[in-house]
Amino acid sequence: MPQPAERPFGAPPSTADPTRLDAALTSLELTVRRRLDGLLQGNHLGLVPGPGTEPGDARPYYPGDDVRRMDWSVTARTTEAHIRQTVADRELETWLVADLSASLDFGTSGCEKRDLVVAAAAAVGHLTGGGGNRLGAVVSAGGGVTRYPARGGKASLQHLLRALATTPRSPIGERGDLAAAIEQLRRPPRRRGLAVVISDFLGDINWERSLRALSGRHDLLAIEVLDPRDLELPAVGLVTLLDPESGRTKEVSTTPGLRRDFAEAAAGHRAAVATALRRCGAAQLTLSTDRDWIADVLRFVLSRKRGWSGGPSNPGSTSLAAPGFSTPASAATAAAPASRGAR
Repeated sequence: MPQPAERPFGAPPSTADPTRLDAALTSLELTVRRRLDGLLQGNHLGLVPGPGTEPGDARPYYPGDDVRRMDWSVTARTTEAHIRQTVADRELETWLVADLSASLDFGTSGCEKRDLVVAAAAAVGHLTGGGGNRLGAVVSAGGGVTRYPARGGKASLQHLLRALATTPRSPIGERGDLAAAIEQLRRPPRRRGLAVVISDFLGDINWERSLRALSGRHDLLAIEVLDPRDLELPAVGLVTLLDPESGRTKEVSTTPGLRRDFAEAAAGHRAAVATALRRCGAAQLTLSTDRDWIADVLRFVLSRKRGWSGGPSNPGSTSLAAPGFSTPASAATAAAPASRGAR
C-alpha cells in the first residue's frame, strides 16, 4: 500500500522498504532513546503495570489505586485507607505477543499499524531493558505463530525488532490467531514477569479466556494500535472495501447513514474490547497512526510511575484515549468488510 507523501509529526519510520530497513530501525532507536532516556532513573518499576513480589512500605490510598493491594491491618490501625507497596523484582522477564495479521498491514495517516507494533516493541524493550532483564516475543501472523526466546542485551533487542519488521505479510484471506499466540505464552508456565499484547484487537473477542488465565502469573499490558479509518469512514462517495483477513470485498456508497452505522458499530466494539481487557486485569495503552505515538507512551509511563511511587494516580490513566476500539462482527452489512480498513 503506498504511503502518503507527508508523514505527520511523531509517526514511526516505515519498515515496509527492505532497502531502508536499517535506516528505519536506527531512526527508531534514536527516537526512543532521545525521548525516553532518564525516564526510569530512581524507579525500577517504569512501564511495568505490576508492583513486584516483595512487600514494602504502606502509603495512603488514592482513588484509582488497585484495591487488591489494600493493607487492612494498617487501615484498621489508622482508620485511614492504606495501600501496601511492594518492591520490584530486580530481574524482569518481559514477553511480547505481537499481532502481525493482515489487518495490521494498513494505515492512512503516515504509517501502517504494523509500524506502530514495531515501535511499541522498541519502547517496551528500552523501558524494561538492562539489569539482567530479558525480552522475548510470540508473533502471530497469517502463516502461524513464531516464538523468539527471551534474551537480554541491546543486540538481542535489535535482532527481535528486525525479526518483527521482516515478518512476511499475511496473504489476503489468511486470518491470524491472537488467542493461539497468547496460549503459547501461557503454556508451559514461565516465571512471573510482564506480558505485553500488541494488537488492533479487531474481530471476535475469543482471546479473553486465555488472557485472563495469563494474568494469574504475569502483569498484563495491552497496547492497542488503531487507524482513523478503523473508527469512521470518510465521505468519499462510491468506494470498494476489502477485508484482508477474509478476502471479501464490497462496493458501497459512503452515505451519511452508512457512516453513522459504521462509527456506532466501531465504538461499540471498542467498548467491548476495553471491558474485556479490564476483566483480564490488563492496563491499556492506545496508540494511533495519526498521533505522536511516543508522546502517548510517555504519558502512560509517567501516569504509572505516579501510581506506584506514592503520588495520586488518575483513575483513567490506564488508557490514554477512549476505551478500546475495533469493529464488531455484527456491524451493518455494508460495514462488515470494512472492519479491516478501506483499500
